[in-house]
Amino acid sequence: MELLLLRYPFTFLFIMFLVLYQVNPAFRYFCKMTFYKLWLFTLSILVIMISIPHGRNVENMKFLCMSILPLKYIFGLKIVVKDKENLRTKKPFVLMLNHQTSLDIIVVMEILPSRCVPIAKKEILYRGTFGLACWLSGLIFIDRKKKEESITTLTEVAHSLNKEKVCVLIFPEGTRNHGGSMLPFKCGAFHLAVKAQVPIIPIVISSYHDFYSQKDKRFTPGKSIVQILPAADTVGLGPDNVPKLTEQVRESMLATYQGIAGMTNRASH
Repeated sequence: MELLLLRYPFTFLFIMFLVLYQVNPAFRYFCKMTFYKLWLFTLSILVIMISIPHGRNVENMKFLCMSILPLKYIFGLKIVVKDKENLRTKKPFVLMLNHQTSLDIIVVMEILPSRCVPIAKKEILYRGTFGLACWLSGLIFIDRKKKEESITTLTEVAHSLNKEKVCVLIFPEGTRNHGGSMLPFKCGAFHLAVKAQVPIIPIVISSYHDFYSQKDKRFTPGKSIVQILPAADTVGLGPDNVPKLTEQVRESMLATYQGIAGMTNRASH
């Protein structure tokens, strides 16, 4: 062992790396998450180079999607999308998804329609090359700490939905939820849909717990089910209807989330 270390230090380190990767789940988790971040930041350079000639444009989103989609094959993730026909509409709409971890990016790129941009927290804008690639792809950034500024931004988005024929994607929980359920929904996204008089299409992503856990430092190949629900109409609704609409959409998404969990548990036995 000492002779190998002295004569072939890099070979020794490589062997130790492989051994640790195979026998230590926490080390494997660390390696995969490090690779994940490096992939995003490195491939974003290519996205930036391709996008710059077009300027900040929603059409650049397809380049960002192409850079992220290979990750599902690299990590051995099978993404099953159900009722995708609910997305087949030429009219603008607001997509709403439950938010679990940073892995949501991979799932989002699997189902993101053309001319659809996510609404994201402003902190992402400052994440190096990835933040710049997102900005060039037309992502809309809001500062969650500045409520009035966020409302102004969402109002501007509402006015542009029909005018520019774009759709937006938003996580109504407002932050990641690792609790295995759904946090209360914030009303901003619903005010946006009502003001623009465009439908809401809820999308539910199944729990990642079977193959991913930040708490347990576990990341293995696995399967994610994405259920696309029928659109919720907002035509004729006003601000007073937003609380009820918010609760109705949340209840339908939560029921679907729990139903998917039941299907997954039965399949694993």
